Parts: sequence; C-alpha cells; structure tokens
Amino acid sequence: MTAFSYQLYSSREFPPLENTLKMIAEAGYAQAEGYGGVFQDAAATRAALDAAGLTMPSGHFSLALLEDEQDKVLDIAGTLGVKAIYCPHIQVDERPTNAARWTAFGERLERLAAIYKAKGFEFGWHNHDFEFVPLDDGQVPMQLIFDAAPSISWEADIAWVVRGGGDPFEWIKTHGGRITAVHVKDIAPAGECADEDGWADVGHGTMDWAGLMAALKDTPATYFVMEHDKPNDDARFARRSIEAAKAL
Repeated sequence: MTAFSYQLYSSREFPPLENTLKMIAEAGYAQAEGYGGVFQDAAATRAALDAAGLTMPSGHFSLALLEDEQDKVLDIAGTLGVKAIYCPHIQVDERPTNAARWTAFGERLERLAAIYKAKGFEFGWHNHDFEFVPLDDGQVPMQLIFDAAPSISWEADIAWVVRGGGDPFEWIKTHGGRITAVHVKDIAPAGECADEDGWADVGHGTMDWAGLMAALKDTPATYFVMEHDKPNDDARFARRSIEAAKAL
C-alpha cells in the first residue's frame, strides 16, 4: 500500500485550500486527490501543494471536460502532476435508463480511455451507488459499463457499492484486476450522523475495513483516498480516519 491520499472534495465547505492542505499534511497524508473545484487555477493549486509538501497523483475530471476540453485536461494534469484520471459521476438527467444506453455509456468511457492512456495516463471510472441498482431487466449498470469498456480501470468507492446494494467483496473478487484506486470511507450506523448524510469517519462506522483491506491486497490498487461526502468537521474526519486506516 502506498501513502494515504485525501479527496479534497471532503473539505469543499472549509476553505481556503491552503489551510486544508496544511491540515491534511499535519495529519499525516502525503497525497491529495483533486476535483473540479481546485482545478480553476491549477498553477496556484500546485504552488499550495508544494508548500504543504503534498503531491496530487490522481484527480476527478468531469465527463464534459474529458470529452470536450481534452487539451485543458492535459494541461491541468500536467501542471498538478496527476498520473491517474478518473471520471467521477454522471448527472441524474444524463444517466442511462436501460441496458443498451448503459452499454453505450461504457463505450464512451472506452473511447476516453484510448485517448488518455495514449498520453500516458491511467484512466478509469469512479462509482457511486446508482451503478449497482439493477435495471428492470435485472442487469446491473456497473457490469454493463465494464463489459463495454474493457480498458478502463476502476476507482472503487466501496461505501457507495454498499449503499447501492452491492456486495463489495464479490465485486473485488470479480473485478479486482481493474482497481487502481480506492475511496476509503465509512457508513454510520442507521439513524446516526444524519447531519453528515449518514457517513462516518473511517473506522467509526459499519464498514469492514479490515476485511476489505485484506481483499484489496490482491488488486493493483495504488491510491487509497480518504473521503467523506459531508463532514461537519473536516479536520476531525481527516485525523480520525488516517489514524484508523494506519491501524489496519
């Protein structure tokens, strides 16, 4: 396992970025994962990373940016030192509603993989929960994506797999060879942390992270990225999560 990373989206409500980077460096992180909000001024973000002694080997780039502004993606990635590019989401009104459309979506990702891999980048999809909810015909969108996109890697957000009704151990067993990055996050016990959308600090929720880390050892996962979608205290989340993860 490499050094732990931190998805900066977790601290989007706790500006400025310079303070966040200093905070996570002091907590023991060596890396940060970027997203759209920190790409507006890539040079300034790079300077802040350097000042904090952090690197940014992975980043989330929107589907629109990846398809329509490829030179901009390459410029941002080059400036920040990003090595692995992950497409992180698709808006509700753009999501396919049947198997054929999910297959077509997977084909779009496969075309993007060809473009960015040719430039020397890792390229993959980052999941949420909706990809694991079966369609009316019983097929699972995530499987349809993988079938249509044999070249993409997977940044596995394990907690979202669980929220979508999937068995993370089965998905790791079946598709672990694709996993190049992992989002390490936790789900609070039922009824707890309602103000944080039911998420918990890593090691303080219901996820079997000891078992999951053991299962992930047999995958090519390089980046282990702490994330909380809505912390009410990002410094607490950052500190407690890396302490728990290191104890694994």
